[in-house]
Amino acid sequence: MRFDPSVPVPLRAAALIVALEAVGVLGAAVAVVINTIAGAANSVGRALFLAAIFVLFAVVLAASARGLLHLRPAARSPVVVVQLMALAVAYGFFQAGRDEYAIPVLFPAAIVLYLVFTPPARAALDRQPPD
Repeated sequence: MRFDPSVPVPLRAAALIVALEAVGVLGAAVAVVINTIAGAANSVGRALFLAAIFVLFAVVLAASARGLLHLRPAARSPVVVVQLMALAVAYGFFQAGRDEYAIPVLFPAAIVLYLVFTPPARAALDRQPPD
């Protein structure tokens, strides 16, 4: 992919973080499958379903990161929804006393939400009304 100078820096940064999240979620899917093969899962069906959900989220995140880099306005909505869900997951981890999981989920989500709503990102992604 060639560098497009018209993409604002906040969107490039958000796309990078979202792409890294996609890799992380895909890694979680692989870990679930490996643990299932090793016999650590209570229910193989539920574990494989969880892995499939993780793969789906990874695909959505990767496609959204690509959409941000191509200045597709529709890419912002799934990014915002997934980041809001990540904030809820981080809150759950905090409530469970698992700060070591909560912090790596919380900070990227908060940063991406900030970046996609900066003025340059909004100007690049806002749809123009039809004439």
